[in-house]
Amino acid sequence: TLLSSLGLGTTLTFASSHWLLAWMGLEINTLAIIPLMAQHHHPRAVEATTKYFLTQATAAAMILFASTTNAWVTGAWDMNGLSDPIASAMILAALALKIGLAPMHFWMPEVMQGLDLLTGLVLSTWQKLAPLALIIQTAQATDPLLLTVLGLMSTVIGGWGGLNQTQLRKILAYSSIAHMGWMVIVLQYAPQLTLSALLTYIFMTSAAFLTLKASSATKIGTLATIWSKSPILATTTALVLLSLGGLPPLTGFMPKWLILQELAKQSLPLVATVMALAALLSLYFYLRLCYAMTLTISPNTTTSTTPWRVQATQASFPLALATVMTLGLLPIT
Repeated sequence: TLLSSLGLGTTLTFASSHWLLAWMGLEINTLAIIPLMAQHHHPRAVEATTKYFLTQATAAAMILFASTTNAWVTGAWDMNGLSDPIASAMILAALALKIGLAPMHFWMPEVMQGLDLLTGLVLSTWQKLAPLALIIQTAQATDPLLLTVLGLMSTVIGGWGGLNQTQLRKILAYSSIAHMGWMVIVLQYAPQLTLSALLTYIFMTSAAFLTLKASSATKIGTLATIWSKSPILATTTALVLLSLGGLPPLTGFMPKWLILQELAKQSLPLVATVMALAALLSLYFYLRLCYAMTLTISPNTTTSTTPWRVQATQASFPLALATVMTLGLLPIT
C-alpha cells in the first residue's frame, strides 16, 4: 500500500496542471514515505521521520498558500499562469525546501543519517522527482537570479558540508544537495540538461546506495574492510564514487560537461567557474572514500563475526545494472 501510494503521489504531481492536484500528489507522497522511514522504530529513525514530516508539511503549506495567492490575483489555478512574482518566488522556495536545495538544506543530512540505506535511496532519488517536475514547470515564471543563487549555494554548500563527514549517509546527502544545485543552475537555459543530470544522478546514487547496502557500510571505517569481502565490489564502488564526482571516462562527467558548456554559451563564465570549483570540493570527499576503500588496509580487525563468510541476501541485479549505467554511459553523449 505504502509503495503504491508513493508512486501514485509522484504520478499525480507529474500529471497535474492544477495547483491543488499537484499539492495533493506531494502530500500523498509525503504521507506514504513516513511509515517507511519510521518502520525500524529506532529513536533516530523516528527523529529523522519527525524532522522530515515537519519540513515537508511546511513546504506543502507554503505551496498551498502561494498557489491560493496566485489564484486570488489572477483568478486561475493552472501552473502556467504564475504571473504573480511573490507567489512564484514563494513556490520556488517551498519546492527548494522539499528537495533540500541550499539554504533550505539543513534537514537533509540529519534525516538521511537516521534512515536505513534503502529508504535513504528512495529519499534521495524518488522523492526528488515530483518537486523537481514542479520546479521545471514553473521555472520560466521565476526570477532567473533566484534560480542561479539557489544553484550556486547548493553546489558550494553541498561540497563544503561533506568535507568533514565520516558518516556515509551524510556524505551522500551532501552529494545530493550539490547535484540538485547543478540541476537547478541550468534549468532556465536548457531544461533538458536538468533532466539528463537528474537521470544520471539517479543511476549514480542508486549504485552507491546499493553497494553500501550490499556491504552494509554506514561509516568510512567500514569501507576499509570491504576489499577483503569482495575485491571486485570495492573496485567498482571506487569507480562509482569517482563517477559521482564527475571524472571523465565515467557517466558522471556528462551532465557536468554539458552544463558548464551551456553556462559558457550563455556568457556566464563566472558562474561556470564557481560551479567547477565547487565540483572540486565534492570530488575531494569522494576521493577520501575511494582512498579509504581501495588504497588502505584497515588497521583494526573487524569486530563483527567474520563478515566475508555470510551469504548475500539482496538481489545483485539492480546493483549490477546501476553500476554499469554509472560507469559506462558516457559514450551516449
